[in-house]
Amino acid sequence: MSRVKRGTTASKRRKNVLQKTKGFRWGRKTKYRLAKDALRHAWEYSFRDRKAKKAVFRQSWQQSIQAAAKAHDISYSRLIAGLKTQNIQLDRKVLAELAKTNPEAFGKIVAKVK
Repeated sequence: MSRVKRGTTASKRRKNVLQKTKGFRWGRKTKYRLAKDALRHAWEYSFRDRKAKKAVFRQSWQQSIQAAAKAHDISYSRLIAGLKTQNIQLDRKVLAELAKTNPEAFGKIVAKVK
């Protein structure tokens, strides 16, 4: 069996890691050991923050719905509970968009809930 030298494989792996760390600061973009560690952390944070991003959007929708509901003299919790009892299946994203772009339609929804 012939001898396998791993120089090309190892350098290819290192090159790929260093390409992915382009734009990182200091030695984390040029030194393989630091780049590998920085990339591992970056991937962990990106996975976590893809989930956190959804929570942030939901919070902003809730705030805009709450502000619009207060203008119609109803609390956010009563509005959501009323939507459930009336079996109106609009999610928070759509309600927030209605509150911003079409306040008349949002007002009709609130009137139906009241």
